[in-house]
Amino acid sequence: MNLKKMAGYEAAKEVKDGQIVGLGTGSTTHYFIEKLGIMIKEEGLEIMGIPTSYQSFFLAKNCNIPITTLEEHDLDIAVDGADEVDPALNLIKGGGAAHTLEKIVDYSANQFIVIVDDSKIVETLGKFPVPVEVVPQSLRTVTKKLEDMGGIPKIRMAERKDGPVITDNGNFVIDTDFGLLKNPSQLEIELNSIPGVLENGIFCNATNNVIVGTPDGIKRI
Repeated sequence: MNLKKMAGYEAAKEVKDGQIVGLGTGSTTHYFIEKLGIMIKEEGLEIMGIPTSYQSFFLAKNCNIPITTLEEHDLDIAVDGADEVDPALNLIKGGGAAHTLEKIVDYSANQFIVIVDDSKIVETLGKFPVPVEVVPQSLRTVTKKLEDMGGIPKIRMAERKDGPVITDNGNFVIDTDFGLLKNPSQLEIELNSIPGVLENGIFCNATNNVIVGTPDGIKRI
């Protein structure tokens, strides 16, 4: 049973004809975009999508989803995955290094739905390091500040490219282990106040709708 596919396909049921849809990034959102393509082909669904990364852009094009931008349209609904979800529905995102545009798109939508499998549900955020996108020229100074804040920062290195991961925005990602996050909303603000930080992967007060794929079926929290 593919729990990610289950969650992604369930979220596609929420999309209505004529809507502008935020297309998240990642392995779970892949199935959501795939299902939208099927609905366009088989049911005549008419929508436009706003991708949050090159990955979702290319997938949407392959699925024949018309593309638009935030400059041209307001968002009706956005669907995206998460690396961790706590009981207050705070999130850590950014495993795919797309969290900056994801945050812009997700917070801009009238409705934001998070799709995950049950392994992403945690009691407290922080087992997954917090991704911090930084301007390359600020790498040393931001790294020092993250250490001063009690974090253990590590620049994310590419797997099939020499050197660091480069985001779609041309920046670096510093994955920072702060341990379990006692106050994620405060940390989100503090990280974004560091000069050189573009955005971090803590998403607080972003959603009240999480679709979880479990071995027993779909769960909503």
